[in-house]
Amino acid sequence: MISLSRRRLLAGTGTLAGGLLLGGTPGRASAAVTPPRVYTRAEWSARPPSSPVTVLDSKPDHIVVHHTASGNTTDYSLAQAGRLSHWIQDLHMDTNGWSDSGQQLTISRGGYVMEGRDRSLETVDAGKLVVGAQTANQNSHTIGIENEGIYVSQDTTTMLFDSLVQTCAWLCVAYSLDPRQAIVGHRDYVTTTQCPGDVLYARLPELRTRVAAVLGA
Repeated sequence: MISLSRRRLLAGTGTLAGGLLLGGTPGRASAAVTPPRVYTRAEWSARPPSSPVTVLDSKPDHIVVHHTASGNTTDYSLAQAGRLSHWIQDLHMDTNGWSDSGQQLTISRGGYVMEGRDRSLETVDAGKLVVGAQTANQNSHTIGIENEGIYVSQDTTTMLFDSLVQTCAWLCVAYSLDPRQAIVGHRDYVTTTQCPGDVLYARLPELRTRVAAVLGA
């Protein structure tokens, strides 16, 4: 069962007014960014990985946007976000044969942000990368976000997209990334996939612009 207790996640070079400071990158403005509320694996009762995850001392250089290709549910509850996380983990472990959920983060249609692969939050906080299985042959330098739904012809909910903006801003601060170059779609690396769907993919320029605005870049 998922706990509703609030937990603040702080990452980056420093804090200001409960947010994050973007710094350490010449020529870029500092900005206070409020991290998303991320529900931990313990809170949604994740299964342990079948083998230990790999953590790199290096940081990712790209944020990969995915869709889950599951139904566009109208259940926007936290309970649904927990069910989604279990569904993804079971699919990735039991069907795909992976050691754990492939993606580091998941956002539900209700806008809830969930920890995916084991140790994802710990490594973001440390400026490191837990290697996922979300983008073939590119997992050693990318961090992935699964967005609930299928966006081939339909759009995301406002709650999901707003959370995606906030989550990407948080990651850009944690890893000193420029959103205008760092945010990409799954199909930018894997040309045989429709992920993250034509509609969500077409909104990536908007996503980059909105994240840059949050960062004051």
